[in-house]
Amino acid sequence: MNHLLLYGDFLYFPEDKMAYIPAAIEMIFLFLLCFAVFFAVKNLSKRQELKTKELEERILKQKEQNKEKHTEP
Repeated sequence: MNHLLLYGDFLYFPEDKMAYIPAAIEMIFLFLLCFAVFFAVKNLSKRQELKTKELEERILKQKEQNKEKHTEP
């Protein structure tokens, strides 16, 4: 029971509610930063996916051309 009372010191609720403003601003800023990073990674992933599909199509076309060259005497 005594160890539970030791953790009570970490809880601090200030009487002056103005102390919450910097924490709220920081939290909003971090949420916006998280969303920005999320969408940046999502867009980067989409671009890489398109490049990979394009590369795959080129490779498949080259394979088909090589097959046609080898099958025609």
